[in-house]
Amino acid sequence: MRSGAKVAVVGGVFLVVASGVGYGGYNLYNGLTGHDGGGTDTKSAATTKKSGPLSAEEIETAAKDFLAAWAGGKAPEAAQLTNNAAEAEPLIAGYREQAHVSAAVITPGAAVGAKVPFTVRATVTYEGQSKPWSYASELTVVRGLTTGRALVDWVPAVVHPKLTKDTALKTDKAAAPPIKAVDHKGRELTKEKYPSLGTVLDSLRKKYGETAGGTAGVELVITSGNDSAPDQTLLTLTKGKEGTLTTTLDADVQAAAEKAVKQYGHASVVAVKPSTGEIRAVANSPADGYNTAMMGAQAPGSTMKIVSATMMMDNGVVDGQGTKVECPPTVTWEGVTFHNLDDFKIPGGTFKDSFRRSCNTAFIKAVKPLNKSGIAGRALGETARKYFGIGLDWQTGVVSVDGSVPESSGAETAASYIGQGKVAMNALNMASITATAKSGAFRQPVIVPQSLDDRELATAQPLPGSIAQALREMMRATAQYGTGAPAMSGVGGDKGAKTGSAEVDGQGKSNSWFTGYADDLAAAAVVQSGGHGGDAAGPVVAQVLRAR
Repeated sequence: MRSGAKVAVVGGVFLVVASGVGYGGYNLYNGLTGHDGGGTDTKSAATTKKSGPLSAEEIETAAKDFLAAWAGGKAPEAAQLTNNAAEAEPLIAGYREQAHVSAAVITPGAAVGAKVPFTVRATVTYEGQSKPWSYASELTVVRGLTTGRALVDWVPAVVHPKLTKDTALKTDKAAAPPIKAVDHKGRELTKEKYPSLGTVLDSLRKKYGETAGGTAGVELVITSGNDSAPDQTLLTLTKGKEGTLTTTLDADVQAAAEKAVKQYGHASVVAVKPSTGEIRAVANSPADGYNTAMMGAQAPGSTMKIVSATMMMDNGVVDGQGTKVECPPTVTWEGVTFHNLDDFKIPGGTFKDSFRRSCNTAFIKAVKPLNKSGIAGRALGETARKYFGIGLDWQTGVVSVDGSVPESSGAETAASYIGQGKVAMNALNMASITATAKSGAFRQPVIVPQSLDDRELATAQPLPGSIAQALREMMRATAQYGTGAPAMSGVGGDKGAKTGSAEVDGQGKSNSWFTGYADDLAAAAVVQSGGHGGDAAGPVVAQVLRAR
């Protein structure tokens, strides 16, 4: 594609105006039919079908024709130039009919292989209000499977990069009034300054916009039509009036969390105040994607040993941190062999030693007697629910996913004790587990005060005092001279930690997990393919804790 060539220009030799959307330059739509979701000529497809790699000319022509038809308001014709006309046509037609784009200029850039980037300069008009709107996107040209023609590979992101399946563009009076979200000290929280909060703020606006006292304006949004999913604002035509919504977040901790995860392609972190359950930070990388920190579900690796240790003490498997336990290089459970990292062993060690060095075999071998009693497969889940609130319905104020520790059997039971098998957690869940260990009692995490809507919060039993004290002592040892010490060395105050790494099928490198606390702040992080817990997730947690 020649750099600077304009496919859609208002005015020109072949000016076409369809419902106010104009383009000029091309009139290339004779003899179109619906094969392959795209057009063909009047000759037999069998005799004209091409194969092999696309030529530069085919890519340029296919992109040019599609963009010209789209900019000209010719949704049926543009859709026929894709490989999925049935899905493409309603979204392209909605550009004018639902998004109310009244004019569009689309300028393609130079093709990179089969990908053609382009920019859109448009005007959105609704009830007498107009506003300019611009963005960049790209399309990919492929060869049709049945016709062999060069066609645009249809995905919703062609129309706008943030569109996905089952979403659409719509301009209308906003579904909820805008909010001015502030942290617990009254400092404003915006998507621009804290990108990870984008989906969180959208959810808070949808749920609490009217409660906050604002009035709705007119906006262009991405909508799914799903009442539980918030609209994502792309353009504001008339602002409406903001209502102020106070959250439990902390601007300083949030800023540290954003910076900490940004260095990784896929990472998430959550910080919670142990004494209250208030969520102080939520951050993800990528920042504008899925809220993995609160909605993810992954094996947490050895960070789960906080719960496993509680289960072992609560069921009398060990008397406390000073109990002598075996930590051999390997252990077998129902025919499956489990290893320590590099097959290390701890001769004559205590339970604290095995915790701070993250000995897998100690957390499996010591529990074997429970297998004979028949409670081994359900004990971990019962402990997680009874003391840590895992498996209950958390009403945080936005959509979140609670952890899962299902009943297990066979070797999966042993795997669950070291945070593998069917155990699934996210950073929010692990931060809460750590907060419970630090304070001695579960306080359901919240991101807005309960008083805002009197929602029912989940409750759990306080940890027995001796178990809470043992957990803190073992976590302190981990942070001071165990596997968490390198990452936590720069963190002051009363501190504790637990490292973890979780193997994922088909993934060459383990996910890195780390959770810790310092004084009255707990945090947990996961870095995809980050390796050992202290290597990647550890520095993320430490950076967040230092911001308290």
